[in-house]
Amino acid sequence: MKPLFGSLAVALLLVACQREITPDKNLLENLMKARPELFSRLLAERDTLEVQLIYTQIDRDENNVPAFRTFSFNVDSNRYFYPASTIKLPMVLLALEKLHDLDIEGLDRFTPMFHDSAYHGQLSAHADTTSASGLPSIDHYAKKILIVSDNDASNRLYEFVGQQRVNESLNARGYRCRIVHRLERPLTPDENRHTEAVRFVKDGQVLFQQPMLVNTDSLRPDKIVKKGSGFLRNNTVINEPFDFTYKNFYPITTQQKLLRALLFPESVPAAQRFNLTPEERRAVLAYMSQWPRESDYPPYAKDTTLYDAYCKFFMYGEDRQPVPQHIRIFNKVGDAYGFLLDNAYIVDFENKVEFMLTAVINTNTDGVYNDGRYEYSTVGFPFFKDIGRAVYDYELQRKRPHVPDLSAFKLTYSR
Repeated sequence: MKPLFGSLAVALLLVACQREITPDKNLLENLMKARPELFSRLLAERDTLEVQLIYTQIDRDENNVPAFRTFSFNVDSNRYFYPASTIKLPMVLLALEKLHDLDIEGLDRFTPMFHDSAYHGQLSAHADTTSASGLPSIDHYAKKILIVSDNDASNRLYEFVGQQRVNESLNARGYRCRIVHRLERPLTPDENRHTEAVRFVKDGQVLFQQPMLVNTDSLRPDKIVKKGSGFLRNNTVINEPFDFTYKNFYPITTQQKLLRALLFPESVPAAQRFNLTPEERRAVLAYMSQWPRESDYPPYAKDTTLYDAYCKFFMYGEDRQPVPQHIRIFNKVGDAYGFLLDNAYIVDFENKVEFMLTAVINTNTDGVYNDGRYEYSTVGFPFFKDIGRAVYDYELQRKRPHVPDLSAFKLTYSR
């Protein structure tokens, strides 16, 4: 009888572990509780690690029109985190919009764009050796931003759009955020309010010339934001909280809201949409989902340090193997000061699965900022890989009223 009891116990345990997880408000937490070997620390230290997670299911009707159901875990849009490179996606969209508003014959996203220094802290740019022509353009900067998260490319679009327009345009649409500085360049608030002069030149003719822009709105923060127990300055640890007050702010609720407006513009009010042509929108989506090995210009295909998941944290973390051909990830990641982020729409064309997932985690577990000692590899990337897989596995078995037609997201890539 003893072996029978043991077998029965194992069978009952398996049934318990495989019980259906109901799609209630605690869905994400229940998914993680079902895998304690992966998520026990995260669940116990959710506030210390500052984890926030949003998962949106997508169901199509008989006409393929999507409907959305969103689940959250530990989300607080007033809790500050540093958004890092996730602010680059709205920068791309606003730059394309500004071209439309200029409405100048012959001026488009491929027109060579040059930057001239006009204030202290600025950097001129008259060439780009990674483009086919050797010249910079909004399209090429967008490609560099969305495939490998290039910081300089994002800064160049910041110069063109201007700090004031960035914030006024996004907030007027209901995208609560504050974008007040360039990336990876330690400039003062005054220097960040001034942007470089910009020229668009085609065949020797200046099509548009923009002088230095100055933001007259001080963008004064709502409150003082300080985090941690110390920070590194000039190789010395200063034992006081690090000041994030004048740094960018972009909650994950806003991030997923903006991503949905790009992916499914008809599903949001007209006032929240971005003024893109169908061709421009397809280009943005293509660059967002393109693997580095699919790019000749820039020549990322030749760069052995760039792998498929280089900027795809969900489901793959730091995995170096190629991502299966039937999966595409349309996303924008970020990492800085120990914060790790991903804002993604994930598609499996073979199994007819689609969902949105957005998350942030703070891997700066010692509380000291600017020292470069963050637990990206031991805490951050494993979390993104594991939670991405957990939600994906749930999606694979989730019943849908209609099989989605995902052909709109099957795009053409340069390689």
